[in-house]
Parts: sequence; C-alpha cells; structure tokens
Amino acid sequence: MGRNAFLFPSMPRKRFDLRAETFSKVLGFSFQHWGRQPWRIAAIMAAISLATLAEVLTPLYAGRLVDAIAAGGQGAHDAAWSAFGVLVSLGVAGVVFRQLCFRGLIVLTTRMMAGMANEAFHRVQRFSSDWHANSFAGSTVRRITRGIWALDLLNDTLLIAILPSVVMLAGATVLLGAHWPMMGVVVGVGSLLFIAASVLLSVGFVAPMASLANRWDTRLGGALADSVGCNAVVKAFGAETREERRLAWIIAKWRERTRRSWNRGNLNGTVQGFLMVGMQVAILATTLLMWDRGEVGAGDVAFVLTMFFMLQGHLRDVGMHIRNLQRSVNDMEELVALQDQPLGIEDRPDAVPARITQGGIVFDRVTFRYGAHLTPLFQDFTVAIRPGERVGLVGHSGSGKTTFIKLIQRLYDVSGGAVRIDGQDVMALRQASLRAQIAIVQQEPILFHRSLSENIAYARPGATAREIEEAARQASAHEFIQRLPRGYDTLVGERGVKLSGGERQRIAIARAFLANAPILIFDEATSSLDSESEALIQAAMARLMVGRTTLVIAHRLSTVRALDRLLVFDTGRIVEEGTHEALLARPDGRYRRLYEQQALDISAGLAGGPAAAAD
Repeated sequence: MGRNAFLFPSMPRKRFDLRAETFSKVLGFSFQHWGRQPWRIAAIMAAISLATLAEVLTPLYAGRLVDAIAAGGQGAHDAAWSAFGVLVSLGVAGVVFRQLCFRGLIVLTTRMMAGMANEAFHRVQRFSSDWHANSFAGSTVRRITRGIWALDLLNDTLLIAILPSVVMLAGATVLLGAHWPMMGVVVGVGSLLFIAASVLLSVGFVAPMASLANRWDTRLGGALADSVGCNAVVKAFGAETREERRLAWIIAKWRERTRRSWNRGNLNGTVQGFLMVGMQVAILATTLLMWDRGEVGAGDVAFVLTMFFMLQGHLRDVGMHIRNLQRSVNDMEELVALQDQPLGIEDRPDAVPARITQGGIVFDRVTFRYGAHLTPLFQDFTVAIRPGERVGLVGHSGSGKTTFIKLIQRLYDVSGGAVRIDGQDVMALRQASLRAQIAIVQQEPILFHRSLSENIAYARPGATAREIEEAARQASAHEFIQRLPRGYDTLVGERGVKLSGGERQRIAIARAFLANAPILIFDEATSSLDSESEALIQAAMARLMVGRTTLVIAHRLSTVRALDRLLVFDTGRIVEEGTHEALLARPDGRYRRLYEQQALDISAGLAGGPAAAAD
C-alpha cells in the first residue's frame, strides 16, 4: 500500500491524481496570465522577498542587542545602539517593500480578473446553441464570477502569503544552520514535513469535498435563476410553495456538502496544530540541550526564541495558506474548465467574411446527423432557393424545418455535402459575418432588458433615431411605442416581459427591418398571436419580404398561402413542393391533408360556442 493510500484510505489513488491534475490545470491557467505581466510579477516577488528578508534578519540583531545589554560597558553601549538602529531600519524597510508589493499586486490582480472575465464571456458567447440549451444561464454566471473572485485569493495566497513564508523558512534554516548545524537540520526537516503533510491533506482530503460543494453551489445558482426567471409561470399556477420545496431540497444538498467540506477543513487545521506542537518541542529541546552544553548564551537563546516565534507564525500561516490555495483552486476549476470545453462550431483558420448580395441558397447533397446519432436526419439532401424567392417550410414538428434553418445559419455543421449561399460554402465563412447578413424573427423573440431603441438598433448599433423610428413604423410598432410613458427610452424588462407577445414580435420585426439583410427568416412568427396582432404582423412581414430571399417556417398555413413556393418536410425529406394552390390540387397530398386538418381544428374551435369564442 502506497503512502497516499495509507494517509487517505478512503481516497483512491486515481481520485488523488485527478485532484492533483486539477491543481496543475488551475495553477497553469493562472501562470499563463502572470506571463502577460512579467515585469510586474518580478517586481512584486522582489519586493515581498526583500520585506521578508528584513524580517529574517530581525531575530539576529535582536540577539545582538540582548548580548550587548548583558555585557555592559562603553563598547556594549555602542553595540546596543547599533543593533537598535539596524532593527529600526529593517522594520522601516519591511513596511516600504510590502507597500510596494501591495500596490503592484492590486494592478496585477485587477487586470487578470478583467482579462479572465472578458475571455470567459468571449468563449461562452461562442459556445454552440446546444451547449446553451443544456446549461443554466445562472450557473454559467456563477462559474465565471466565483472563478474571477477566487483569483484574488489565489494571487494573495501565492505572492504575499506562501512566497514570503517559503523565504522565511529558507532564510531561518540557513541562518540558524550557519550558527548551529543541528538547529538548521531540525528547522529544515520539520518545516518540510509540516508543508508536505499540509499539501497532502488539502489535495487529498479537503479538496474533493470542496469541489463537490462548489458543484452544488453552481446548481443552486442555476435553480434560483430558473425559478426567478420563470416567476410569471410560477404565479400563473400558484406554484410558489412547490418551487420553495424544490429549492429547499437543493439547498439541503448544498448545505450538507458545504458542512462536510468545512468540517474537513477544520480537521485539517487540527492535524496541522499537532504538527506545529511537535516542531515547537523539537526546536526548544534542541535549544535547551545546546544551553546545557554551554554552546549558546543569553543573546543566542533570544535569537533562537525570536526566530522560533516568527517561524511559528509563518508555519501556522502556511497551513492556512495551503487551505486558502486549495479553496481558490476549487473555486476556479469550473471557470478553467470552460477553456477545455469545445466550442462546437468554430471558424476555420482560413475563414473569410461572408459577402451575400443576391441571397441564393443551395443545399448540395447534404448529410446531417445530431451528435452521435447513427441515423442522419438529412441524407443526400439537395434543394435550391433562388435569390429573392419567398419560400414556406411546412411539416409536422421534428420533420427538419428548424434544423434546415440552423444549417443555413451554421448553428450546426453538416456531416457531408455543403450548404452554399451565393456560391459560398458557409463552413468557409466567418460565423459572425454570415449571421449578420441573415435577419431572423423568432416565434418567441428575446429582447434585452434595455430600452426599446437599443433593442431595435441591436441589428445596427450605429443607426440614427430617425432610422430606428422608421423601422418601427414599417413594423407597425411606432404607435404603441409612442403611447408608452418614456417612448423609445422605455425599458422592456428581462427578456421583454413588460411587452405583450404581439408587441415583442413587432419590435423583432423592426430590428429585422433595420438589419436590412439580404436573407430573411421567420420562425413561426405568428403562431401564438391573437387575430389583431397577427394581421398587423403579417402586413409588416409582407413589407419586410420585398426584395429579400425569405424563408417562413409556418404552423398556421394561412401565413404561407401567398408565398412563391412551399416545401413540405417529412423526417428530413422534402416530400412535396409547389405553390399553395398547386399543392392543394393534389388529392392525396401531404400538404392538403395538413391544410384540411387545420381547417377542421378551426371549425371545431368555432363550434365550441361562447367558451371557444372567449378563448
């Protein structure tokens, strides 16, 4: 049985190695950021080392002061004042160098925190749609904020805690060993044993439970954000108590893991305390033995005792510093893990900006499958959409309509074949430039908790107030905006909750007008609206389609009757295509069946009488 297994019988070697790997990754990640400010790091380390060396020399001159006082006489008087002057100088130097260190550390840490936050946000923004669909926004925010604040503790621990403690221990060992070799061995070996035990306990015993506690902390943040963000649904179903019970279960799990983590940290501190007592006994016993032999005098004893008390403080702090290091590594590991998370969809190194002028779209023998699915959704799929053509996509849920749109936006990559826009393979284009030239109006448009003018101008941030207003007029939104107390400066609430569904939809259409993109996509844009809102939005959609290649995913088939061509999807295939009239003329056609079924559903709703009418 190995030493680690003996120390931690419940800690398998593999798990210990994983924790060590986590420490290595987090520290490596931090050191990469240190490398961006090498001169500042060097200055901080030099300043704190000089401050600590001043501290190391203090016991030596304290001992000389005691020797001078004990000896008496004129020569001793001068020696005493000389030792006093050196002690004062060492104290002042320590304060000055520490102040310089702290000033440099503030700049270093704030720049690192800002850089890490920017880089994490940059990466999260570019993760695939699937990643975002499977992640709680609140949990992601918690990972980032907890990680960057942990960096503050990490830098403090490494640069102004562990580094000076190491300098102190090394300096004390050398200084004492130069006078009494045996004392140097006792201090050096004792310090190494104490540090080794502290590291093993932190990495192998405390860190795994702290990591588990952090995962539940992340889950708690996600659950809170989920419930608060969906408060309207909670209220609609009177489910406040149910949500409280659900959250209470998660809080109980978080509390139990956190309690166990803190208890392990407390036990770690107790073990370190006993190790400290053992080292204290060894140093004092060695000093007394040398005194018995007449090898040390009063000043020497004062020197050793002063050095011991300083060592004791540093060793006690080393245990705390290692615990803080372990805690900061645990708090940063989820942030660092974001760097290992694949983006999913990445620009090629030689990707070029998209240049879309006509808006012709071609699917050329496309094969596509979701993830590790064996059966592809699209197999040898080919279709062409002419520049400026208005095309409706219809079919049952899961037939491939939305995936078709996402392949055009390159939110997914094809497994074979190519999607081309104006002859350009979308996989050879930069994603941001491609999507900037495709305007999309979604079934549930998402608005930022910003002003209406900012939301409309999101497609073109440099738009003037007149251009924003004109886009709103074209989208039939100007009238309701003017009725609001602050007009275009009105804040819309998180995800636009202060507006009705029809109002949010018109803001999304205004945004598309302002984008003035050559390709336009409507994704079920009228499926959940009342008749009045639908009429306004259909009129706005008709204006927006002029001169643009337009794709319309439609649940209500009434919205696609006037389009140039309809594509009827079924399990990843286009089973029918043509105009509304041509498809209705097919006696056993799939589109005709869908249309007739929808007509029957509408008739049944009207036949429902007053209740249906009220709905």
